[in-house]
Amino acid sequence: MAGDEGAGSDTHPFLRDRIMRRLETLSNDRLYQVLDYVEFLESRYAERQPSPASVFQRFTEGLEDTMRAGRLSADTIAQTMSLMSRAMGVLSGVAAAGKSVASDVVNAASRPPQRSATRPSSGPAPTGGEAQTPSPPTEPPPTTDAGGASK
Repeated sequence: MAGDEGAGSDTHPFLRDRIMRRLETLSNDRLYQVLDYVEFLESRYAERQPSPASVFQRFTEGLEDTMRAGRLSADTIAQTMSLMSRAMGVLSGVAAAGKSVASDVVNAASRPPQRSATRPSSGPAPTGGEAQTPSPPTEPPPTTDAGGASK
């Protein structure tokens, strides 16, 4: 690159587009060589830390590096990474749903319990330490026939 003007700032959009157009013409094998060179440049000359990778990204990049070290073909690695990307999408959706459910549970648990607006009118209100005992159920009076006998 011509100079270090703007180094450490956001990449110039035209430069990024130009690099991307050039990368699109390369095979997967050559792209891995470019990646190695970019990682080398980053280790030597980076002026800031890269944005932190998610757990899923670190896992897949580690898997990809292991496959590269095992001398698998770039096409095999690309297919595996495509599958991993789809799996990460599914797991991200599941994680988001789990967070949403957990958030709803926490919100529901943190709300104060709702009290009813009316107070039962039967009997005196319980005081501090006394336990309230339910009143025994009342039975209806026995029915009698015209002669006074119970049914």
